[in-house]
Amino acid sequence: MTMHLTRSLRLAAAVLLVPSLLAGCAGKGGGVKDTSYVARDVDTLYLAAQNRLERGQYKVAAALFDEVERQHPYSPWARRAQLMSAYSYWLAQDHTKSIDAANRFLSIHPGNRDAPYASYLVALNYYEQISDIKRDQKTTRDALNALGEVMRRYPDTRYAADAKLKIDLVNDHLAGKEMEVGRYYERAGDWLAASLRFREVVDNYQTTSHTAEALFRLTESYLSLGIPDQAKASAAVLGANYPGSKWYKRAFDLMQKHAPDA
Repeated sequence: MTMHLTRSLRLAAAVLLVPSLLAGCAGKGGGVKDTSYVARDVDTLYLAAQNRLERGQYKVAAALFDEVERQHPYSPWARRAQLMSAYSYWLAQDHTKSIDAANRFLSIHPGNRDAPYASYLVALNYYEQISDIKRDQKTTRDALNALGEVMRRYPDTRYAADAKLKIDLVNDHLAGKEMEVGRYYERAGDWLAASLRFREVVDNYQTTSHTAEALFRLTESYLSLGIPDQAKASAAVLGANYPGSKWYKRAFDLMQKHAPDA
């Protein structure tokens, strides 16, 4: 299962992203030959890019916004074109170029009013690339770091509020990865390695949906390692926090069977 946004969620994200960018744009362009290497005045070039964006030709639009910056680097439109380029690449799902464009904007204009948007766009690009828990989680951690950066730098923005929700989902995903690896070690009979993975979930991802199972798996692992007191402690935490869960029932039955006097 991936964490890629569905079409409806991408549209919702676009609502968050686009208003500040489109504000102040001129009307639609038409009949403009969109050949990137042709020298044009800034208004004509920007309108050509905007027209392509509105027609859903996102990569062409992004290239034209890049051309605005290249041909007219000192124009007031160059700064806006940087953001529109990043936005267009995001719509085209060219995450690398979108991240590069947004980061370039942040490096040149760190105090600009649109900096929160640019930072959020970087995070969103990483977030949309999060893949199955069986794969390498570098992108997942990149997403977590970028979302955290949005919250730290721009805590009072709407982007921070959305970043917080996504951080919860990312943490759940990372916890799922730890559980997957822990179960693998468990099946292999490597109870110590398994317990370390489950302990990681309990200690660092305790607000996720995986905590109850992790506590049960810890109970199971500790019993297999011959340390019933630790197993009892894990089962007790499980019972205190998830008394009605199937995981507590399984842990209770396991303790009764293997360590009734613990």
